[in-house]
Amino acid sequence: MPESITVYSDYVCPFCYLGRESLRQYQAEREEPLEIDWHPFDLRSGQRGPDGEIDHSVETGKDEEYFEQAKENVRRLQEQYDVEMDIELASDVDSLDAQVASYYVKGHYDYETWLDFDEAILGALWHDGEDIGDVDVLADLAADADVDPEEVRAALDDDVLREELRGQFEAAQHAGVTGVPTFAYDGHAARGAVPPEHIQRLVEGVHE
Repeated sequence: MPESITVYSDYVCPFCYLGRESLRQYQAEREEPLEIDWHPFDLRSGQRGPDGEIDHSVETGKDEEYFEQAKENVRRLQEQYDVEMDIELASDVDSLDAQVASYYVKGHYDYETWLDFDEAILGALWHDGEDIGDVDVLADLAADADVDPEEVRAALDDDVLREELRGQFEAAQHAGVTGVPTFAYDGHAARGAVPPEHIQRLVEGVHE
């Protein structure tokens, strides 16, 4: 069975997209495969109402200066990892449905199919600027990844599945994950869109 690295992430986090590119570059240098054990994380949990909808009036403590700094960091990492991005931030996009769909596919399809779907979601948002909160967009991405789009539509209407996903979000918090991306391997972790050599040290290095 291939080795795996645990990745906590949220599709609307630009640093998760950039971190995945860093991980891809490390994977390409390895002789042995390294699969991704994806764990969902909800960056908007503090803004969600009882119905799961985002309340944009909730104060997050992030001002214009914060977002400008974030954009600057995104641009720097784009250049560092040679990544093209259509947008720098996705503050108006809700990733919850995308995470529900991905969580369903991860549990019902093989790894390669899940990975194709996962990468399609990331690419649709960050490379093509599509709204991954749109059910029709997710259904089309599913079909392109050889996932039955009607299964994805049904999954998005499944309250039990949403409750399971909330449990995954809580499990990430209980595991000490406070931000994403977080890469975890053998009891050690690295947070942020760290460079490939940092991921290599996490996986292959000798820990003190």
